[in-house]
Amino acid sequence: MNQAANRISRLRDLMAENNFDAYIIPTADYHQSEYVGEYFKARQFITGFTGSYGTAAITSGDAGLWTDGRYFTQAARELEGSGVRLMKMFVDDTPSTAEWLADKVPSGGKVAFDGRVLSVEEGMELEQAFEGRGISLVYMTDLISEVWEDRPEMSCKPCFYLDEKWTGESTAHKLSRVRSKMEESGAGVHIIASLDDICWLLNFRGDDIDFFPLTLSYCMVWMDHVDLYIDESKLNDEILAHFAQDNVLVHPYNDIYRDAAAIASDETVLIDPMKLNYALYKSLSCNIVTSQNPTILMKAMKNPVEISNIRAAEIKDSVALTKFIHWVKTNYDKITITELSASDKLTSLRREQEGYIRDSFEPLQAFGEHAAMMHYSPSPETDVVLKEGGMLLSDTGGGYYEGSTDITRTTVLGHISPELKKYYTAVFRSMQHLAAANFLYGNHGWSLDVLCRQPIWDLNLDYQCGTGHGFGYLGSIHEPPTGFRWYIVPSKNEHHQFEEGMCVTIEPGIYEEGDFGIRIENNVVTVKGEKNKYGQFMHFEMLTYVPIDLDAIDPDELTKSEREWLNDYHSKCYDKLSPFMTEEENEWLKKYTRAI
Repeated sequence: MNQAANRISRLRDLMAENNFDAYIIPTADYHQSEYVGEYFKARQFITGFTGSYGTAAITSGDAGLWTDGRYFTQAARELEGSGVRLMKMFVDDTPSTAEWLADKVPSGGKVAFDGRVLSVEEGMELEQAFEGRGISLVYMTDLISEVWEDRPEMSCKPCFYLDEKWTGESTAHKLSRVRSKMEESGAGVHIIASLDDICWLLNFRGDDIDFFPLTLSYCMVWMDHVDLYIDESKLNDEILAHFAQDNVLVHPYNDIYRDAAAIASDETVLIDPMKLNYALYKSLSCNIVTSQNPTILMKAMKNPVEISNIRAAEIKDSVALTKFIHWVKTNYDKITITELSASDKLTSLRREQEGYIRDSFEPLQAFGEHAAMMHYSPSPETDVVLKEGGMLLSDTGGGYYEGSTDITRTTVLGHISPELKKYYTAVFRSMQHLAAANFLYGNHGWSLDVLCRQPIWDLNLDYQCGTGHGFGYLGSIHEPPTGFRWYIVPSKNEHHQFEEGMCVTIEPGIYEEGDFGIRIENNVVTVKGEKNKYGQFMHFEMLTYVPIDLDAIDPDELTKSEREWLNDYHSKCYDKLSPFMTEEENEWLKKYTRAI
């Protein structure tokens, strides 16, 4: 019996002792974070699936793991021998977790979970699915800790203050904007549990999640003060001084549940059901107004100072990644380079850049068939050597005081087949079509996504994920409420219209299981164009300046406008990067930014 199967067996024993018919294990921490600290990797511990997105549900005789198209290949491999079935989300005939459980759990049964790691929205979905069935939700039980005997401790790493020269806006001004939205909703208090929203609002950052400069905390915004729930040992004197200026009162981390339950019954509380955990919601006995956290849209629309800083961060990161591509291309056949050593090399090049803090997410270095797994990250067990005739997909990013990046390049080593060149060229054309889009204000990602997918759809191919996402300023690398996807997934919260200042990725790809993966990803910022009698036109301005691999481009597949765009882009790449390159690197750069 493999480790996952053994752990599930132990969990089932505990379920039987407690008369539970099912137990749910999502990916999240107590704050609905997409990526979580080691303490919260319960779903990974139980099932063996290491992807960043997914929910497991265990019954006495069955088990399922729900994840999306980014992880179908990876999950199928990692779940082997566990007894857990892969449930492919957003595939037509796949039931949701709630629907599946409604079919599995008998009338009068019990479904248990730790309500701190399930969102209000997910809890409500379960309530609706079980309505009239007499099925009870037991939401304050943590069976995982009883199985996970050597569970890591919660992080207690220190926080740091982010000065206004980086944020472009004071905490006082941000709070005034939030309180204005509270007044509009009739709320006297707003509970925020999402870490990136809290850190953005109070202008500080932490280190509780690998790669993400965030810290475990909750806050309640009142009209005259803020209650912040956090381990105070993480806060230095500088942060505490700024908090005092803004009347931010610090309380022990877990006191939020007691204090939320004590809110007066005639008070009105604003909550975001997608960003608040179910247990905290159930502790409230006051009036509740539900709406998206006002901070989500505020922080997505970057201010001029943030945008100026992000441009600087993107140039630094483009320099590091271009130096890396030069190193790989000129050395793969001279020295032994593996996925892991390549990853270490790129991180070291980023570390050379002034203002670097840490990588902005776990580096994804995938060679050959590994690249077909959209979010594959190498490990000592899976690490392979880079060889002639293959392609290295590098999906990585850097976190700097000036901001965060998320860039993908697929690099050709030697020669590849005409078929792979055709695919690579199609992926470039897809990225270019969306990057060059001019559109009227009011458009959403679902209305623009076809521009990107068309060259790939023309090959009767597709990719089973979104085309791009918003990204935060030293926050979450996947930042709502805007992105690109031709169909709406409510839980993704990515379909707000494009607003000036929104920073998003454009990252189409082609993936063939067991063979190869190709992705090209650039970061752009949404800007206003011409305004006339037809309305306000918008477009995207490029932030990323890393060459597209001309060894993989078939010029005959490009239209005149696509070729002109590529030549202009490469001219800008050379102008912006060459001052930071060595003489040898610049000779190489001239070749790989030449006009075609």
